[in-house]
Amino acid sequence: MLLGIWPLRALRIRSPRLELRLPSEEELAAVADVAARGVHAPNARPFLTPWTDLPPAERARHVVQQHWNRLGTWTPDDWALELVVFFEGRPVGIQEMRATDFGIRREITSGSWIGIDHQGKGIGTEMRVAVLHLAFAQLGAVTARSVSFIDNHASMAVSRKLGYQPDGIKRDVLHGQVVESQWFRLSRQGWSRQEQVPVTVSGLTACTDFFGVATEPAQVH
Repeated sequence: MLLGIWPLRALRIRSPRLELRLPSEEELAAVADVAARGVHAPNARPFLTPWTDLPPAERARHVVQQHWNRLGTWTPDDWALELVVFFEGRPVGIQEMRATDFGIRREITSGSWIGIDHQGKGIGTEMRVAVLHLAFAQLGAVTARSVSFIDNHASMAVSRKLGYQPDGIKRDVLHGQVVESQWFRLSRQGWSRQEQVPVTVSGLTACTDFFGVATEPAQVH
């Protein structure tokens, strides 16, 4: 059975309104369609990789190809978990958590997007909370990082709300111009001080080694 080879398929993260998990092929197509319908206002550019500048069909194809690429290149020392976010049973976006040498560094970086039709409902905050619970409470992370363009006020507001602290400025080139991003860092202690939204994780025990964690998942009380 596929679950015996790839137990990540059984991983589930549930919060009061959301479920985060790997999608079936049909669900992957559905979340790609969400991206095709739009992720942000036409004049916004929130991503360093400008995939949302693509025409709708190519945008959807990018979502599918990136999902397959993440799974196909996965190693315990270098991984990126792209979970589809389900709200009221329907896919509304993707929450990513990635790491290099996690078993040693215990640091993750997160990124996400939500379909424009589903924004303004607090989903972005709740899905970040869900993946932080997986990182800190279940996998024993000590640090979580996030990065946003300095004019991406919605993303930075989520980071600040969850207790992240500024962690330096990053300068890149996008479309021939310099763009600045703000790095944020959340420590384990900072996360533990936040008011916790109820989050449950199932299906992790069989795949901790996929994350470079050789022992049982860490439990934080």
